[in-house]
Amino acid sequence: MESPDISVVVLAYRSASTIEGFVTSLVTSLEEEKIDWEIILVGNYFEGAGDQTPEVVQRISDGNPRIKTVVKVKEGMMGWDMKSGLRAATGKKLAVIDGDGQMPCTDVARVYNLMTEHGCDLAKTVRVKRSDGFYRMFISTIYNLLFKVMFPGINAWDMNSKPKIMTRELYQKMNLESNGWFIDPEIMIKARRLKIGIGEIETTFQSIDTRPSFVKPLAILEFLANLIWYRIKEFGEK
Repeated sequence: MESPDISVVVLAYRSASTIEGFVTSLVTSLEEEKIDWEIILVGNYFEGAGDQTPEVVQRISDGNPRIKTVVKVKEGMMGWDMKSGLRAATGKKLAVIDGDGQMPCTDVARVYNLMTEHGCDLAKTVRVKRSDGFYRMFISTIYNLLFKVMFPGINAWDMNSKPKIMTRELYQKMNLESNGWFIDPEIMIKARRLKIGIGEIETTFQSIDTRPSFVKPLAILEFLANLIWYRIKEFGEK
């Protein structure tokens, strides 16, 4: 069986109440653009947390043979989930997006079309409008400025924005390592190291009222520590 043009890895952690609507809209947008697709729903969970997401994503998958699930007891956070979804993907291009609705699902098709038209190996969105509050916007701006200082020459902004879409060849070269929140910056750092052209398109980031943010103050320290560590690693490799 030939591989689909794109595998869309949807990170659905604790998204039981919203994921069905998100997937329905995602499928509609991909069909409208006549893109050959598969969807990987990542419903990894912590034991004893009472999360209904595994059952919900399995029910969605049972109704469509082009939708697969990855459901495992979690051994890490977002990076671990993302890597488990990417390993299950068979597409020629690999997309990653959060399933909580903050990123419009229609952005997958928009980024895919940008990538195809310009021959990019990696393409993503940039959040030019944000509805998640001044604090998050301020932290994001400082973080991205610090990233640009520490990793000069990268022709991109908003390192954590999704969807990100990459070719399978690029994914295989990256050998992603992070099990935590640093997985998005790791992708950007390794794209820079490989001198990959990065396509970007503007988007709007929505607020979310169905659950609190998973990004806690400790995650900010994790980001900073990892920035320093990856910069040290680059000096060592040189």
